[in-house]
Amino acid sequence: MHNLEGRDPINSHDLDRRLFLRTTGVIAAAAITGVLSSPAIAQESGGGANKPLVNGRCRLGRLEVSSVGLGCQDMTGAFYATAPRRPDMIALARAAHDRGVTFFDAAEAYGPLEVERILGEAVAPFRNQVVISSKFGWNIDPETGRMAGGLNSRPEHILVAVDGMLKRLRTDRIDLLYQHRVDPAVPIEDVAGTVKDLIAKGKVLHFGLSEPGPQTLRRAHAVQRVTAVQNEYSMMARDPEADILPICKELGIGFVCWSPLAMAFLTGAIDQTTQFTRGDFRAMVPWFAPENRPGNLALVALVEEWARRKEATPAQIALAWLSAQEPWIVPIPGTTKLPHLLDNLGAEAVRFTPEEVRELSAALLRAPVHGVRLPAGVLSLSGVEAPRKQR
Repeated sequence: MHNLEGRDPINSHDLDRRLFLRTTGVIAAAAITGVLSSPAIAQESGGGANKPLVNGRCRLGRLEVSSVGLGCQDMTGAFYATAPRRPDMIALARAAHDRGVTFFDAAEAYGPLEVERILGEAVAPFRNQVVISSKFGWNIDPETGRMAGGLNSRPEHILVAVDGMLKRLRTDRIDLLYQHRVDPAVPIEDVAGTVKDLIAKGKVLHFGLSEPGPQTLRRAHAVQRVTAVQNEYSMMARDPEADILPICKELGIGFVCWSPLAMAFLTGAIDQTTQFTRGDFRAMVPWFAPENRPGNLALVALVEEWARRKEATPAQIALAWLSAQEPWIVPIPGTTKLPHLLDNLGAEAVRFTPEEVRELSAALLRAPVHGVRLPAGVLSLSGVEAPRKQR
């Protein structure tokens, strides 16, 4: 599950915190009312008066993308139990492009299928100016979107899944195609080989893996160059530092951070009194459990302290810290709110000296995280090693 980054207003305290002074009157009014209409987004983002907030570019292997991307997972509101309007999400993606974002992340599982349709319509006017990533790997009916349960990375299913993606995204190629989760029933050599064939046909340009086991990553890369790994990585979720990031550095693989704001925890939008709407994924995440929340808020307080120090927002500090780790690391925060989008993109203006990075990183280590990053059943799908191919 990726880009669970919705900071939809939870209460008035959240709104007070999130409405930073850098937004225009149009944006502030939209945030206060909780309505982000397409005309409001167009008014704020359209025309030549607005300069891009994201000018930096990063290389994921051989693929160039903006230094901050847009995670599109919650454009249907499925994970944060919100109800965003489709026209608003199309306008939001276009506003991101207007502000310099060239990297948009989707998956067939998001919706299911519907996020790809929204993104395809949104970027159609400037398709050749952006990089679209999507993901296969769940057992999803490509016509109906019905989830049949479990994973499915059989080669024949991958081929059908990609054809469906191309139609929904209104494109002739997927710029970066990930396996969403490692299938424990299918050798990674078969998966990588299938994607290699799709690359030869021009339907896919680059190959990626999401939440793979370290040896599976190496084996996949030996068959087809892996351009990027997409894992959860944030100040609160630092698992990749143990093995995946060193492998990426060794092999020249880029790294994309999903949930870089720890499901909005690192934005300062959540406190001890926050109640989640029924159906909000965070209600199942151990970080947010009553017994864990006080300890984790101590880490958030550290981020807020640095935000004051750097005259930034907590979200910008969290994103800038990730970008400062390596030049090939790219966060993809997701949102359905324009003020949050602009706040996230403003992270590029935050600069840390090497000494500040070391100081902040050391302070984070002294603020332990309480609880694991995902529910047990979801977490069990991460770090899986694919079976060996039988000879």
